[in-house]
Amino acid sequence: MGRLSATKIVLESLTEKVYMSSVVGFNYLFGRKTEKRYKWEEFKNDVESGNSVYPLVLIQIPMFNEREVYQLSIGAACGLSWPSDRIVIQVLDDSTDPVIKDMVEVECHKWAGKGTNIHYQVRDNRKGYKAGALKEGLKHGYANECEYVVIFDADFQPESDFLWKTIPFLHHNSEIGLVQARWKFANSDECLMTRMQEMSLNYHFKVEQEFGSSTHAFFGFNGTAGVWRMAALNEAGGWKDRTTVEDMDLAVRASLKGWKFLYLGLIKVKNELPSVFKAYRFQQHRWSCGPANLFRKMIYEIMMNKKVALWKKLHVIYSFFFVRKIVAHIGTFVLYCVVIPASVWIPEVEVPIWATVYIPTVITILNAVATPRSFYLVVFWVVFENVMALHRTKATFIGLFETQRVNEWVVTEKHGDASKAKSAITHQRRLGLKLSDRLLMLEFCMGIILFISGCYDLAYGKYYYYIYLYLQAIAFVVTGLGYVGTHIPNS
Repeated sequence: MGRLSATKIVLESLTEKVYMSSVVGFNYLFGRKTEKRYKWEEFKNDVESGNSVYPLVLIQIPMFNEREVYQLSIGAACGLSWPSDRIVIQVLDDSTDPVIKDMVEVECHKWAGKGTNIHYQVRDNRKGYKAGALKEGLKHGYANECEYVVIFDADFQPESDFLWKTIPFLHHNSEIGLVQARWKFANSDECLMTRMQEMSLNYHFKVEQEFGSSTHAFFGFNGTAGVWRMAALNEAGGWKDRTTVEDMDLAVRASLKGWKFLYLGLIKVKNELPSVFKAYRFQQHRWSCGPANLFRKMIYEIMMNKKVALWKKLHVIYSFFFVRKIVAHIGTFVLYCVVIPASVWIPEVEVPIWATVYIPTVITILNAVATPRSFYLVVFWVVFENVMALHRTKATFIGLFETQRVNEWVVTEKHGDASKAKSAITHQRRLGLKLSDRLLMLEFCMGIILFISGCYDLAYGKYYYYIYLYLQAIAFVVTGLGYVGTHIPNS
């Protein structure tokens, strides 16, 4: 990829970010409230009909060896305020640890003893991972009777009024197939890495999701903290396990069937960010590889679809998939970790100042606005995102070309009680780990290359690139040595 191609890619990404932010800002200042744009009214009790006026709702909680958080998630789901005979809770336990399975089952029986309509479901295999578990759960007769299905990952803890705030939008607007709530991070202050994640995810929710919802364009289901209309889910073909982003797959197929999605940013569901770098890398691999692989599998289907408008198909293909899920990762890495260092060694390679200063500044400000409390951390965010761009670029190519690890699924490690986790982490640090157990060679080598390039620029350069190169080199080396997150990863 040449210099012009890399800068063009980054410029396209900037243009989209500015456009989305402008639309969201305009709607925030002058747009109508969601309750006015869509029909929303509370359910009214009817003496003759009784609780039948309330739709039957299924709550699905997929789990896999969730020792630290299973009680929190089950308790939060069982604490949802809704007529008790109109809600069904389904715990889908794929745990391989028999001790944890017994603990989850006992917890379900405890709530069942209190009168909660809760079902503990297990499978004899993990085929399809989360998608397979959700699909299997919908095969039960009691699930098919439900009009709506709500999904909460094992670390998500909704407020008790979650259903009262979300279900009416679906019930009174027949064209809406999905209502997506926002995530609220319980451990965002745990370490610098969680603060960086908070900045990126806040931008995703406040800008990308809000833009897609307010303009009736496509935006992806986040896999949790969302309510699906069962009819929309079934018409789209249900859950499929062909990629590791089953949530995005379902959302694209439902959108192609003409269903609309609604994002409710004021409804926040508490959850946990990965605080261990090893867990974060696995998560980012899945989040980068999966969309690229889904793009490969669905581009023809999207192009041939006749049920949605041409502009919406172009938005899904170009804006959602190509720019955000492929170009953003590759362009960032190539420009800031390949082209700029190359320009130090090869005088013929010149990078315009707008690509090295102006564009990064605007992009950084747009992301930081979504999390004003972390504005002073923007330099750390930039260099950390560039480090992750290497990992995401590799995962993107794996997804596009369906090479090894394309279907790799590693469940994100969760700690639950942060204080208990920090106690265990302190003990692990005290024991120490071998360098070979925590070294990430690709990141470490990249850091060395950037450091050498910085030294060369300091001696012979004229554009002061060494300032950036030294900062970026430090970020790569620190990451490569495993000193990121709340503890040293095992690999």
